[in-house]
Amino acid sequence: MNIRFRSIFLAATFLAVAPFAFPQNQPAPPPEKTALVYGQNIRYVEAGQGSAVILLHGLGAVKEIWLGNFPALTAKHHVYAVDQLGFGHSDKPLIDYKIATWVDFLYGFMQSQNISKATLVGNSLGGWIALEFTAQHPEMVDKLVLVDSAGLMWGQGGPVVDLNPPSLASTRALLESIFYDKKMVTDEFVLHVYTSHLSNNDGYTIQRTLAGFAQPQFEDEKLKSIHAPTLVVWGREDKLIAVDRGEKFRDGIPGAKLVVFEQCGHVPQMEKPAEFSQALLEFLGK
Repeated sequence: MNIRFRSIFLAATFLAVAPFAFPQNQPAPPPEKTALVYGQNIRYVEAGQGSAVILLHGLGAVKEIWLGNFPALTAKHHVYAVDQLGFGHSDKPLIDYKIATWVDFLYGFMQSQNISKATLVGNSLGGWIALEFTAQHPEMVDKLVLVDSAGLMWGQGGPVVDLNPPSLASTRALLESIFYDKKMVTDEFVLHVYTSHLSNNDGYTIQRTLAGFAQPQFEDEKLKSIHAPTLVVWGREDKLIAVDRGEKFRDGIPGAKLVVFEQCGHVPQMEKPAEFSQALLEFLGK
């Protein structure tokens, strides 16, 4: 993978966004818990009763990006949002991070929680992990939801942004490439994201992930082998992974459906939380 394509890959999967405030008119977010997986502490939150739904963030992100969806989803489902290994409050071992790493840890997390089968919802790199997990462990996946997902070979072009932002200016540029609504990228938000990136200390994880993709593990040839019911969700104005990638997922996975949100960027669960939750609940209810 050449340098430009490495940059495009990580721009598409790096999501160093800090937690949005939990809606003031909703109950407080659930307390953080810890699961011991292969000797590493994995932090997560859970709430609700019913079928298991596991929410997987992208590279550089944290479990809190899903909290705006918790009130709707937990009304009918047992929902888990996980800080994946190397990010958020989870442990950050000094290893080379690859898709196989996170697939193993997702398996270990499900084992630790006695989850035999779950719906996987993955955003960006989280979608790639969910897709590969489904290919490897089809018996453990009820349904699959890919949200502006990475995992396919890149087309031409794409943004090149600073992936380990060393300044407030580069943090702002990254956020403005993630969100369609630039009003969301306030000075306060930029500062919070930058300081969270520093305190979470995930720069090593990002660096080693980049090195690990010198030999890419794209999923193009595996799409036809996915038989779990699949929903693909995309933001029309995603500057990081264009909507044509969503169309390719839809066309490649047997029976997959595509929902596209207008005036929305790379994180529809944050920019369109009500619409996203409704689309997900409708899919889960079928």
